[in-house]
Amino acid sequence: MRSAGFLSESQRRLAWVGFLLAAFQAPLAANLIDDASWLFAVVVAMVVATVILADDAQRRRPAQVEAE
Repeated sequence: MRSAGFLSESQRRLAWVGFLLAAFQAPLAANLIDDASWLFAVVVAMVVATVILADDAQRRRPAQVEAE
């Protein structure tokens, strides 16, 4: 049996939506805005991607069986 990650299914889905929105917003903002504030969207997308990857890694681990 596989262990569950630390995100629920709805949190995982929301994280993916947040990642995609931030990833698409960054290049649009870079074209429309003269300053470097679009970099914040890149950082947010990277943090959300890290959380998704960590959750993925925890889900792929086999469940630990307690010793009796």
